Amino acid sequence: MDCRSGCGACCIAPSITSPIPGMPHGKPAGVRCIQLTEDNRCAIFGKPERPDFCARLKPSVEMCGSDREQAMLWLNRMEKLTAP
Repeated sequence: MDCRSGCGACCIAPSITSPIPGMPHGKPAGVRCIQLTEDNRCAIFGKPERPDFCARLKPSVEMCGSDREQAMLWLNRMEKLTAP
């Protein structure tokens, strides 16, 4: 499955604990990543500075659902279930 164009849910919903260019301490859940462009695309996609978490997160029918709203709900639920 390919990412849904203009979604960006995976760059907002989850927390990322590793450094991101422009966000040296990562980002909390629910905060828009500084690398997410206005059209909701990753500005560092495929680049070595992209966090491993992001590179490992692969789109799936379960995660992405049928639209951005479903993706946000699923990712928010997973964030809560996996929080320390």
